Amino acid sequence: MTNRETALLHADTLAAHLKTQLPHRRLDALQRLAEVLLALLQAESTLHRKIALHLPRDATLESKTRVVARALHDALLTPQDVLDVLLPLLPDGKLTLVMDRTTWHYGQTPLNILVLGVILGGAVIPLVWTVLPHQGNSCTAARILLVARLLKVLPAKRWSVLIADREFIGQEWCGFLRWKRIRHCLRIRENTRVNDEVVRDLFSTLKPGEVRTLFERTWVYGGWMNVVITLSPAGDRVIVASDLPVPDVLTTYRLRWGIESAFSALKTRGLNLEATHMTAADRISRLFGLLCVALAWMTRVGVEDQQQAPPRRDNRERLRTSLSRQGWMQLGQAVRWGLDTFRAYLQLLKTPFPATGTSDLQSVRC
Repeated sequence: MTNRETALLHADTLAAHLKTQLPHRRLDALQRLAEVLLALLQAESTLHRKIALHLPRDATLESKTRVVARALHDALLTPQDVLDVLLPLLPDGKLTLVMDRTTWHYGQTPLNILVLGVILGGAVIPLVWTVLPHQGNSCTAARILLVARLLKVLPAKRWSVLIADREFIGQEWCGFLRWKRIRHCLRIRENTRVNDEVVRDLFSTLKPGEVRTLFERTWVYGGWMNVVITLSPAGDRVIVASDLPVPDVLTTYRLRWGIESAFSALKTRGLNLEATHMTAADRISRLFGLLCVALAWMTRVGVEDQQQAPPRRDNRERLRTSLSRQGWMQLGQAVRWGLDTFRAYLQLLKTPFPATGTSDLQSVRC
C-alpha cells in the first residue's frame, strides 16, 4: 500500500468516527473534513495552500486548495458539532473550567475570540467560544451567553470552579455565577474597593513572595468571598477573590496559565492560527473549532505517551516538551508515515482523559 493509499484510508477511518458523533452530517462532507484535519496536523499552518500540499488527493494544487476552502467555509459545521466531538473526552466527575480571550490582527483587522475551556490532562481544551465583533475586553452578556451554552450539555454540578483573569469581573457577572451555583476564582484589580477601602491599600507592606489574606470573608462584587494577595518577584500584585477555601485560592488560580499554553499551541508556536487570511467571524469560528479538535487529539495522545514513558523535565521539574507538542509529534508521524499506531491514536479521540485532580496540572512550555 502506497503512502497516498494509506493516507486516504486514515481519512476514511477518521470520517467514520466523526459520523458516529455527528450522524446528521453527510459522509462526504465529513470525509473532506477528515482529510483537512489530518493535513492541518502535518502542515502546522492554517493557510489553505499549505494545508492543500498534504491532501492525499490526485488533483492539482489549485483543486486541493478549493477542497480546503470548502471544508473550512462549510456553514453546516457548527460549534455544537465540535462540542459533540469533544464531549466524549471528558472524564466523569467535576471539572475545572477556565475563561480567557485571545486576540491578534490580520493587517488592520482585529480578531478577538472569547474562550471557555476545561483542564484535561494538564492542558486547557476550549469547549465553547465566540468571536467578538470588537477589540478589547468582553462584555458581561457575552460571558453569560458562553457559560449558558456550556451549561446545556455540562450541568453546573459538574463544574468544580471557574477561573478567570482581571477582565472577567463585575457584580452582574459574579451574581450570575452565584445564581448558577458555579464556584469561581477571579483575579481582581488593585483599585477594587473592599470594606470601603481600595484593596491595594490593605496590603501596602507586602513583600515579594509573601502571601496574605483577610481574616474573614469580604463583600466583593455582591457576594462574600475570600481575598488573597501575593507579590510576584517582578513586583506585580496578584489579588484573587474566590468562594473557595483560603488555602486553595492561589493554587487554583495558578491553573489559569494552562489556557495561555493552549493559546500558544493554537497560534504561532503550534498550529499557527494567526497565519490564516480569513477575517469573517463565522469562518474564523469554524477554523478555531477544527483547531480545538486537533489540540484535544494531540493532548490526548501526549497524555497516553506520558503514561507509557515518563517525560523529561528540567531543573524546575517542568516538562521540557508540552503534552500537546509531544502528542503532535507522535500523531504527525502516524498520519504522515502510515504507522500502525494511527488506529490506536484514533481510539484515543473517543477515550476520556484520565480523571485527575486540579493539583496535578503541570506548568509546561509549549
